[in-house]
Amino acid sequence: MTKARKRPPFDVELSAVLMAQGEQLHSSITFDILEKMRAEQESPPIEEQLANRPIRHFERTVPGSDGAPDVLLSIFQRTDHSEAGPAFFHTHGGGMIMGDRFYGIDAMLDWVENLDAIGISVEYRLAPEHPDPAPIEDSFAGLKWAAENADALQFDPERLMLIGESAGAGLAAGLALLARDQGGPKVCGQVLIYPMLDDRNDTVSSHQLIGEGVWDRISNDTAWDALLGSRRYTDDVSIYVSPARARDLSGLPPAYIEVGSVDVFRDEDVAYASQIWADGGSAELHVWPGAFHGYDMAAPLSAITMISREARNRWVERTLGV
Repeated sequence: MTKARKRPPFDVELSAVLMAQGEQLHSSITFDILEKMRAEQESPPIEEQLANRPIRHFERTVPGSDGAPDVLLSIFQRTDHSEAGPAFFHTHGGGMIMGDRFYGIDAMLDWVENLDAIGISVEYRLAPEHPDPAPIEDSFAGLKWAAENADALQFDPERLMLIGESAGAGLAAGLALLARDQGGPKVCGQVLIYPMLDDRNDTVSSHQLIGEGVWDRISNDTAWDALLGSRRYTDDVSIYVSPARARDLSGLPPAYIEVGSVDVFRDEDVAYASQIWADGGSAELHVWPGAFHGYDMAAPLSAITMISREARNRWVERTLGV
C-alpha cells in the first residue's frame, strides 16, 4: 500500500476558510459518526433555496427499476417557462451515504433561471441501508422517466444533460455509461464536478489527503465500504458504480470534468478524462490549483470558485448551443 504523501498547498483564500471553520467543515467520516454527519449535512428547506428566485418546484413519484421502490423526483422550472429548451438531470453528492435531492443544486438552479431550463433532481436510496446497485438503479429509473416525459415537462429531449457533484458526479458518469450501453436515454453532455469514480481509492492524491480537507481518504473508504461491502476491490464491481473501472469510454456524451489539485479524487478524475480522450471522446478538464473537495460550496465567493463557475457555465452554454 502506498504511504501517506505530502500534499500540494491549499489556495490562500481556501486555506483561510478551512482554518476558520475547522471541525465544522471537516471531520473524517467513519461508520460510528455517520448519523451525526447526516444530520449536519441536511439541506436547507427548499423554500429558502428558492427565495427571491422566479422558480417553481413540484414533485413526481415514478416507478423504480425492476420492482424496486418508487423514486421521488424534484422538478424545477422558471415561473414564466413556456418554450421547450434544455434540461438538467441532477444526482446529489454525499458519498452515496449522505445528502438529499436538494443538496448542491445551486448550479442547476442558476441554469434553470438563466437558461430557462428544466431541472430534475433525484432522491436515490443511500448506503449502507441500501447498498449498490440501489443508488444507480434509482437514478437511472428517474433519468428514463424524465426522458420519456420530455413533452409533459416541456424540455427538448435532444438537450438533456447530466450534472452531479462528488458521488453524484460519479453517478452521473455511471448514468452516461448505462445510457450508452442500453441504447438510451439520449444524453447531450455530462457535468462532472470533482467526481467520485474509483472504489479502489489507491491513487497518489488519495494518499495525500488523510485528516485534511473536506473529504479525505478515510471518508472515501467509509463510503465505498458502505456501498460495496465485501465486493469492494473484487472484479464483482460494476463500471456503472465505479466508472474508473471501465475499459472503454468511447461513445459517451461530451464531458466537463473539474477537480481541485488538493482533492482526494484529483488523479482518478485526470485519468478518466485522459481515457475519454484516448478512446476518441470529448472532455474538458480543469484542475483548479489549491482547491480542496467541495471548495465551491465552502467558499462560494472565492476567486477560484468564481473562475471555475465561469468556465463551467461557458462549457454548458457551448454544449447546448446557447
